[in-house]
Amino acid sequence: MRAALLTQANGPLEIVDDLEIEEPRVGEVLVGVTHCGICHSDITIQESGHTLPTVLGHEAAGVVEAVGPGVTHLSIGDHVMLTPLAPCGHCPACARHEATACPGALSFSMNARPDGSTPFHRAGAPVYRGLGVGGWAEQTVISASGAVKIAPDIPLDIACVIGCAMQTGVGAVFNSADVERGSSVLVMGLGGIGQAIVQGAVAAGATTIIVSDPVEGRREVASGFGATHLVDPTSDDLNAAVADATGGTGVDYAFDAAGRAAVVEAGIENTRVGGTTVMVGASPIDENVTINAAVLFMTMQKRLIGSLLGHCWPDRDIPLLLDLWRAGRLDLDGMISHRMDLSDVNEGIAKLHAADGIRTVLDISA
Repeated sequence: MRAALLTQANGPLEIVDDLEIEEPRVGEVLVGVTHCGICHSDITIQESGHTLPTVLGHEAAGVVEAVGPGVTHLSIGDHVMLTPLAPCGHCPACARHEATACPGALSFSMNARPDGSTPFHRAGAPVYRGLGVGGWAEQTVISASGAVKIAPDIPLDIACVIGCAMQTGVGAVFNSADVERGSSVLVMGLGGIGQAIVQGAVAAGATTIIVSDPVEGRREVASGFGATHLVDPTSDDLNAAVADATGGTGVDYAFDAAGRAAVVEAGIENTRVGGTTVMVGASPIDENVTINAAVLFMTMQKRLIGSLLGHCWPDRDIPLLLDLWRAGRLDLDGMISHRMDLSDVNEGIAKLHAADGIRTVLDISA
């Protein structure tokens, strides 16, 4: 089958047509991928060269083409959303509906199954499945718990952005922070995740939504989604803007959607007494967050929390997000700036590096 294959760290992807795929094992499904987004997490793997060769892409949707033994909730022909953190369903974390704490789900970072194997091969050699999905290929095999059935009338090209961007961003608002109606929110970084946080904050009833990003076009998109105050961090004083918008108290919630330690520190500085800063972006491994005057952090009762995929439980949160979309409270189509064929994947990656648009969706089936 056709796929975009990463064979060297920081190298371009190669379009191949000879990738082989296994039949699904017990508890797995084979999905014909129709659409898949380009996310910065894919670029992180591309730059690191972790587990090569690899098929990247984890924000995917498609149609079930085969089911493995023991799978009863999905059938051939079902339309499905894929999620990179597929819960095992039987560990203590899953008993609490905490997929992002499930050891089996966390194997997504290995780019392989929990046992280290992979359903992809080329010329008899293993090919890894990026972030547990491998969506830049015409087919993939994943755990059935990572495929959520959706109604056939939902366009798969727009539904795919739920797989990562909307789960991560809206989930960070709803699940990780539990933002209340009337709250004030600061969102730093306005790529796909940041825009989803803005939409989630609006849906949660936040009334003051301050956004910060150096790209004017992204600030304008956020304004269209409901942001109330726009900050250009290259020319504006973020602290002064937050103080002005909140009467000097600071925001209730700050979200780092840029994945930088300095941004996290700015969030801590700009939250009110008792406020919460949420780390949503993935900072480089060599960056450390510094909490100046830790005793002040303690006495001001501030909180710093991490959020992985918005603390989402697939069978609960993906249907909820789709219900919000049907009700007009989330804009999925507005998240997509570019639509391209799989063969244009390197151009799509270049657009992400250039901060050109919000999300690029690849048509895998074209």
